[in-house]
Amino acid sequence: MPWSSEGGNGGSWKPSGPGPWGPKPGGTPPEFEEFLKRGQEKIKQWMPGSGGGLGGRGLLALALVGTIVWLLSGFYTVGPNEVGLNRIFGRYTGKTGPGLNYNLPIPIGSVEKLPVTDRNTINIGFGVRQDVREPNAQIPLDLPEESLILTGDDNIADVKFVVIWQIDPVHPEDYAFNISNQRDTVKAVAESAMREVIGRGEILPILTIERPKIESSVQEIMQNVLNGYKAGILVLQVQLQSVDPPEQVIAAFKDVIAAQQDQDRLSNEAQAYANRVVPEARGKAAAIVQAAEGYKLQTVAEATGQVARFNKIYEQYKKAPEVTRERLYLETMERVLGGMDKIILDQSGGQGQGVVPYLPLGPLTPPANEGGRK
Repeated sequence: MPWSSEGGNGGSWKPSGPGPWGPKPGGTPPEFEEFLKRGQEKIKQWMPGSGGGLGGRGLLALALVGTIVWLLSGFYTVGPNEVGLNRIFGRYTGKTGPGLNYNLPIPIGSVEKLPVTDRNTINIGFGVRQDVREPNAQIPLDLPEESLILTGDDNIADVKFVVIWQIDPVHPEDYAFNISNQRDTVKAVAESAMREVIGRGEILPILTIERPKIESSVQEIMQNVLNGYKAGILVLQVQLQSVDPPEQVIAAFKDVIAAQQDQDRLSNEAQAYANRVVPEARGKAAAIVQAAEGYKLQTVAEATGQVARFNKIYEQYKKAPEVTRERLYLETMERVLGGMDKIILDQSGGQGQGVVPYLPLGPLTPPANEGGRK
């Protein structure tokens, strides 16, 4: 087909005569239907011919398209709370994180997605059921075959608790491949651990003060057992909902607990009284002992002084007995009579000379209550 150039080197090339892409006579462009028809004829060369047979190139094209579609089906998306586990011919090959990932599609490969950040709850000893009269209401159920546990002192405790757990995000493959019926396994381990802890204790501490200790002990035992199973499960928390004696004897147990509390209260009050009285008594006793020690020292000192004074007087007495005797007499009389009211009658003249027959002695003495002396 001849081509012509217009405008020299800077012009455009276009067909100069009639042809498959050139203008029709009269300047009319080719119809769009003709363009599609030519394209279909080209495709027919790769597709089954007019005789109904399937050509070799057609089979190859179909196989190629099918293979591409099959390979593209291996793309999958993992959610932000999930981990994908890839398997090839059933064998675990690795895990993938959130986002778009790829694994060989079925039947060669498969993917299992696990919600590793979701928290799961298991109720033990109680449950709920739907109320047939109100679809949105739930009725609590007691499960005594799970909640009644024998204690170490041969009593029975009604224990209801909740276990909160999740899949281990570090080893989700253990959760998927090492154990089956994972929820039932966690429930069985929890019930066994609780029976072990309650079976070692006594009923009164279990009902009153040992709840936090029981929760931590059950969680530790559960985690150790599940780690031994390589279950890929993390026990996040154990919550005791209620710990009571059986319903038939709950009133008697409440009376026992009230009596125990009264006993503790009275014991604390008595101890407080003892703490207040005993130091006071000890202080008074110490004061009495110290006063006695002081009196002892004072008495001994006074006696020692009197002995020393007597020894000195005795030394003087040996030198001048008459003078010393008179002096002792005078000092003694002065000490005895010095504080007393007295009347001295001089009878040195003999036979009452110098004394009038009547002497009013009463007014000369002060009243008995004056000065407190007679």
